[in-house]
Amino acid sequence: MASKGGLAIGDLAARTGLAVSAIRHYETVGLIAPLRNAGGHRRYGRADIRRLSFVMIAQRLGFPLARIAEIMAGLPEGRPPTREDWAGISGAFRRDIDARIAALASLRDKLDGCIGCGCLSLDRCALYNPADRAGQRGPGPRYLMGDAPAG
Repeated sequence: MASKGGLAIGDLAARTGLAVSAIRHYETVGLIAPLRNAGGHRRYGRADIRRLSFVMIAQRLGFPLARIAEIMAGLPEGRPPTREDWAGISGAFRRDIDARIAALASLRDKLDGCIGCGCLSLDRCALYNPADRAGQRGPGPRYLMGDAPAG
């Protein structure tokens, strides 16, 4: 149960649906920073519920924990985030999402060239061999022979 000193880790787990071990992990990567009471027990603020909920959503959207921590580093410590704080974070995520959409759209648009190719006609592969860069390294299916795609 929540006390004047904040939420115990079990209470935070119950409120977020996360395992205690997950909350501790998120603490070690810097997503939340609990206070310690006189007995040394972790105590979490109500803002930590929002932070952890946001982390869960961002992970479901495919963002790696390191990126989430990087973006959330701009959130204030010791007080709940404001709408302006969240707007800044959402802007960073929006840029990431827009870049992912552009990459997926490019993949979609180039995918037709792969159908029936079998990676043997790499001179025409817009995905792995634009402008036949692999042809400069010799004949044959270069990537199937273990060569890394030319960057």
